[in-house]
Amino acid sequence: MGNGDGPPAGERTSFVRMSLKDRISAQIAANGPMRIADYMALCLFDPADGYYTTKEPFGADGDFTTAPEISQMFGELVGAALVGHWNRLGAPHPFTLAEIGPGRGTLFADMSRTVAALAPDMMEAADAVLIEASPRLQTLQAERLAETGIAARHVASLDDIAPDSPLIIVGNELFDALPFQQFVRTEKGWRERVVLLDDENDLAFGIGPGTIDDALLSPSLKATDIGAVLEISPQRGALMDEIAHRLARQGGAALFFDYGHVDPGFGDTFQAVARHAYADPLAEPGRADLTSHVDFAALAATARSHDLNVTLSTQGEWLLRHGLLERAGALGAGKDDQTQDHLRGEVQRLAGNEPDEMGDLFKVIEITPSQTE
Repeated sequence: MGNGDGPPAGERTSFVRMSLKDRISAQIAANGPMRIADYMALCLFDPADGYYTTKEPFGADGDFTTAPEISQMFGELVGAALVGHWNRLGAPHPFTLAEIGPGRGTLFADMSRTVAALAPDMMEAADAVLIEASPRLQTLQAERLAETGIAARHVASLDDIAPDSPLIIVGNELFDALPFQQFVRTEKGWRERVVLLDDENDLAFGIGPGTIDDALLSPSLKATDIGAVLEISPQRGALMDEIAHRLARQGGAALFFDYGHVDPGFGDTFQAVARHAYADPLAEPGRADLTSHVDFAALAATARSHDLNVTLSTQGEWLLRHGLLERAGALGAGKDDQTQDHLRGEVQRLAGNEPDEMGDLFKVIEITPSQTE
């Protein structure tokens, strides 16, 4: 402003916004190594460049395909199961029917359509809620539900749901997206794995000073080889604790599908997925989905601590038990060979046991009040 420090008159100054990778690198250079949980949170939820805040990850044109996007049968069987839960709860009126982390809204649309067809009174009694913090995804969900005529409202968190009415809540691929920590067994005990800068100033994994007390681990996890990797997620446990607390206090049921393991164990499951293929988790922050396998044993223990019933199964077992083959047969009855082959392919993808299928890899946790079977 006349002090000689600004650019000459008539010239424009251009600014280049730093990429998320450059911002993470600068933060590490200034503050030291970054915990994997913090790195993951930035990559997925950064307001300007986070994967879930800026990208369209779902479907054939995205980076991965979820079970509801593979087949309408998935959401229909979920909807039918929820009708059973509602009846076992005594058909409460009103109650909250919620999906947390609803993606594009496909699961909620299919399950709600099924609920309305099988139990119109249930849908009329429901305060239908989508729990979604992302405005961009809220828009996609609203567009999807508008196509089906399903009425639902959006809230940003569980805190925005009525604290008194019974809650029936569903989630698909929810917990795997929450940040987690890794610890490596060293000669000096467990040390936290971190993201740091290597000699060429590229992002790399390293070992930090953080540790974990052996007393906090289950007996099966205490003795292991040097170099073993242990994954824990306080964030996942905290979310399950909040949900279980509500179910114990308000009554209700929960049904969650995710990929992971039923028995505690060791191993590095940190992965990135981009364009339907695995990628380097450090290569393109904000441009790939970051996940790890969910510890269903830990989630079950948290729910049981609230005196709730918990059932664990594989996705394949759950879908077959709830009528996947019968539903596929009904949809294919009288149809041409191409349609029937397509339905068989959907069944195989959802419930099959091959590495590229979901039947064994994905698990199901079903939570109900202690007084119900």
